[in-house]
Amino acid sequence: METPLIIDQHLHGAFGIDFNKVSKVDEILFAAENLKKIGIGGFFPTLVTDSVRNICCQIRIIKEAAKICPAVLGIHLEGIFINSEKKGIHNPEHFMELTVDNYRRIEDDFIKIVTLAPELDKGLIEYLKEKKIKVQAGHCTGGDLSEVNGVTHTFNAMSGVVHRGKSTALSALINDNLYAEIIADGVHVGDDALKLFFKSKPADKVLLISDALPITYSDIKETIFADSKIFYDGIKATSADGTIAGSTTLLDKIVKILVQKNLFNPIFITNTYTYHNIEPKGRILWDDEGNILKISA
Repeated sequence: METPLIIDQHLHGAFGIDFNKVSKVDEILFAAENLKKIGIGGFFPTLVTDSVRNICCQIRIIKEAAKICPAVLGIHLEGIFINSEKKGIHNPEHFMELTVDNYRRIEDDFIKIVTLAPELDKGLIEYLKEKKIKVQAGHCTGGDLSEVNGVTHTFNAMSGVVHRGKSTALSALINDNLYAEIIADGVHVGDDALKLFFKSKPADKVLLISDALPITYSDIKETIFADSKIFYDGIKATSADGTIAGSTTLLDKIVKILVQKNLFNPIFITNTYTYHNIEPKGRILWDDEGNILKISA
């Protein structure tokens, strides 16, 4: 099996690098170099909820890195404009109303994806779409997804599937026009829900993501992420109260997990290119068990 290089559009960090905390370009280049070694040829550094000041600082550093490293494709802003009822690990002290004025406090042309709660919108979605920014529903409760482009980590941090009325997860599954992220790391979504997801979503609307934390592929067992202390037990990373904080598995291993469950389709790799109108780059040769045999730039 051959695919293009993988693009991860939802990645908070890895190899000890936290995109919310980088202080110099070299840290991002280090992450990019190591990601390329496992077949990830492009990524959208994803910023978790933080202060306006720090988000603006991180945007500046990430943009500088992108001038040197073409693998840095844009920023995914996850947080600030989400619903406190589905906050997950995010710190609600930094949440803001979904208004254009609030967005302008952190606005930058390198922000390419914004995760928000559409049920709380006060004019922001229309503004973002006018700017050609991908708008994704996440950390939310609303069932009306008619104005968004996609859904962030389906099933996680959203209202679940219901048999009466509407919910975020239900709308994500039945709307064939919506792209939908999924964290198929074996921790965030159980096997039955994964089977439901892949049966429900058209294959060309599936977006595989890692939602990886900075501790991923490192020796770090404890860290501060999103203003919370995070503990990694070798299987999952959680806060002190047991809230799952994000993944500790990158997309090379997630592909292997799906191959071994007979749930993988090579189109899942090309979908992210299509979603962002990017020409496929490089090649990865995989064996029948989902192991990478060769990576070509």
